[in-house]
Amino acid sequence: AMTPAEQFGAPKAPAGTWGSCVRIVDPADASTLQVVEMTGNEAALCVCHAYFAAAGELFLVVGTAVGLTFAPRDCDGGYIHLYRYLDDGTVQLVHKTPLDGAPGAMCAFKGRLLLGVGNALRLYDFGKKKLLRKVENRNFPNFITTLHAQGERIYVGDVQESFHFVKYKKEDGSMYVVADDVQPRHITAALPLDYDTMAGGDKFGNIFVARLSADVSEEVEDDPTGGKNITASGTLNGAPHKVEPVVQFHVGETVCALTKGTLQAGGLECLLYTTLMGTVGALMPFGSREDVDFCTHLEMHMRQEAPPLLGRDHMAFRSSYFPVKDVIDGDLCEQYTLLPPDTQRRIAEDMDRTTSEILKKLEDLRAKIA
Repeated sequence: AMTPAEQFGAPKAPAGTWGSCVRIVDPADASTLQVVEMTGNEAALCVCHAYFAAAGELFLVVGTAVGLTFAPRDCDGGYIHLYRYLDDGTVQLVHKTPLDGAPGAMCAFKGRLLLGVGNALRLYDFGKKKLLRKVENRNFPNFITTLHAQGERIYVGDVQESFHFVKYKKEDGSMYVVADDVQPRHITAALPLDYDTMAGGDKFGNIFVARLSADVSEEVEDDPTGGKNITASGTLNGAPHKVEPVVQFHVGETVCALTKGTLQAGGLECLLYTTLMGTVGALMPFGSREDVDFCTHLEMHMRQEAPPLLGRDHMAFRSSYFPVKDVIDGDLCEQYTLLPPDTQRRIAEDMDRTTSEILKKLEDLRAKIA
């Protein structure tokens, strides 16, 4: 007999047992239009919209794994579910494509579908019975967790080895890694900022920005060998080029999502992040050198005047895994308003300003984004 769920909670399923569904929601009134239940012990891991040029149609693509376990990471295969949108907003299954591993990430790419299966990056095209595998690259270290694409370039995030920049060569349909990172970062969130720059969040609570230098980017685009000698010039079994860290900041909680956006009409575009503990934060780009100098000096004074309650050094915390680089801690600067008036006045005099000027400046910076 089952124990009562009210007293003992819902029964727990054994490891490797999953239930997933695809839910179509109307954003106007948050009502559910359709629920498609996954059968056969499938866990839905990734989803995206993809336009297939061969079909001339936009599809909803869902990647699932069968009997997935995390320790060790294993599964009994997987599937790519392809859904067609109907006129009433619901979806209809077109076909399922079997896989030999767990799909970790997917994205649309040039009228096809990019898919990360285990440590392999694959390019699929539309077929009548199932998707057709066109290209594959198995030279990734562990497990692909994020995929983004722009132009001819693909940005791959690995579960343990940070970002890999991949070049797609249309002439012979090949994909090869042109750059990777020297830091072993456990990627949980990724966002392309421009053609050469990626923002990322990792499992240990760091937000960082990695950039491919302009001369290296140009060299990669104009490679006369077409990637033929790319493996010969690799460094320590890695890619021939390395990305450079531009920004590094420790937020202290696992970063779950990253996006760009404005929080008010006419506001400044900023980098928004959310964490496992429910924090929503924003990283705002500075527009002038004057603002940078002001915030740098204020942060330096605040480190002295308002040390953390438990006595830990503020800079040591923000540099827990990698030295903090080119990020000012806005939360610390905001604590200026909580200081005693004498301390506020002393800091203002050291900065050759009045207290009201500092408070006004902090308010202006805050008003730019929210």
